[in-house]
Amino acid sequence: MNSKKTELSNKIKAAKPGGGQARIDKQHQKGKLTARERIELLLDKGSFQEIGMLVTHRCNDFGMENQKFPGDGVITGFGTVNGRLIYVYSQDFTVFGGSLSETHAEKICKIMDKAMENGAPVIGLNDSGGARIQEGVNSLGGYADIFYRNVMASGVVPQISAIMGPCAGGAVYSPAITDFIIMVKNSSYMFVTGPNVVKTVTNESVSSEDLGGASAHSTKSGVTQLVATNDLDCIEKVKKLLSYLPQNNREKPKKLSYKFGDESRPQLDNIIPESSTQPYDIKEVIEELSDHESFFEVQSDYAENIVIGFCRIAGRSIGVIANQPYSLAGVLDVNGSKKGARFVRFCDSFNIPLLVLVDVPGFLPGTDQEWNGIISNGAKLLYAFSEATVPSITVITRKAYGGAYDVMNSKHIGADLNYAWPTAEIAVMGAKGASEIIFRKEINAADNPAEKLLEKEKEYAEKFAHPYRAAERGFIDEVILPSDTRKRLIAGYDSLENKDKKNPYKKHGNIPL
Repeated sequence: MNSKKTELSNKIKAAKPGGGQARIDKQHQKGKLTARERIELLLDKGSFQEIGMLVTHRCNDFGMENQKFPGDGVITGFGTVNGRLIYVYSQDFTVFGGSLSETHAEKICKIMDKAMENGAPVIGLNDSGGARIQEGVNSLGGYADIFYRNVMASGVVPQISAIMGPCAGGAVYSPAITDFIIMVKNSSYMFVTGPNVVKTVTNESVSSEDLGGASAHSTKSGVTQLVATNDLDCIEKVKKLLSYLPQNNREKPKKLSYKFGDESRPQLDNIIPESSTQPYDIKEVIEELSDHESFFEVQSDYAENIVIGFCRIAGRSIGVIANQPYSLAGVLDVNGSKKGARFVRFCDSFNIPLLVLVDVPGFLPGTDQEWNGIISNGAKLLYAFSEATVPSITVITRKAYGGAYDVMNSKHIGADLNYAWPTAEIAVMGAKGASEIIFRKEINAADNPAEKLLEKEKEYAEKFAHPYRAAERGFIDEVILPSDTRKRLIAGYDSLENKDKKNPYKKHGNIPL
């Protein structure tokens, strides 16, 4: 038995260093952690149970039969994060550059299957040069096997992808299907075709960082939801994100203990400027409505006219979607609509209640928006809110004009509770534009058209630029003081705790993708 124990011990010892100390040192010199170090940081101490440590590839071409490393470039298994079961895979760049082989893919698929069977999140720590070229179609088949499981797991268990190195070619489509992508500044990148191919095909010269780095994908493409400064920060962001999420689609997020005090927020009574054209920061409103320092914004640098993220209200995890007057006056545009819709659908998939803060003057006009599909993209946000069955509360802080009023979780498309502040303006359009249309002849015929326009603006505003007509029709449940909003939200979510709404049976809807 001693000889057998020694044999096992030697095999484990050989597997632990991955590609060897020299390659580990090279990884460290780049400011990156190894695959095992990342798992140790992510999981509770001593909780990791590895699966597939001794797996090796099956390729016998191009001299690969002489290059075999136990684990085959990916560490897989399960453990706990703050006591919660998590399945994880961590690609090892020290072994063949983390390239994906048939067996590498099989290991990932195995833990994804287990995650779905046991209802636990999947965390992927990506650091790979792509498909292992020596294996040809076998490695491509491995990617497809992973993609399929990503799709099957979507909406079943949370999936988080941390991009902690290269992720190129077909490899990018697995993270793209997951719920959240976190990238690391200056050490991770994602692209379908790299700089060399881009140069050959389009004659553009571009670096890997400019083409597909964290900055590009957090500001231009919107591919990544969070950006980390280094590997340690990336792992901490994964942990924080997990804290707002349930284990699976059959559970609700854990409600934290909360000590009630004075829940009024008098600062909110003075936050809306006197001028309806003057901006203010909606994030200040979110912070006041949330438990102390609980707001966790995602995708902060992309489509800044919409703010999305998680917060807690009396310990309850809430998904927030808000128009941002500081950016494009808070209008809905192509990118903002896509950003909001995807977040709403995620929250609805995982039983996270919604809070919608509305200050929207309409949809952004222009040929750029029309030609890039504001019609179908704006419809995505409308669709997402309409099909959501989780508890949802809407608060109109100021403007709610035109079709954008409907789209931003109005009573008409399924919001449970709709409140408005006294500063709310709910109308087809602003007073000036409406007056120019309704009273055009009267204004043109006046001795002083400018003065007549101001008179008609005031007349229209007195009739429509307030929340009371909507409240009279029941489209607004209550007009409330801003300072009372948090108390209303706490009571509202408590009342909706056992909401049970089901949409009509269907295989699936046809969202305007």
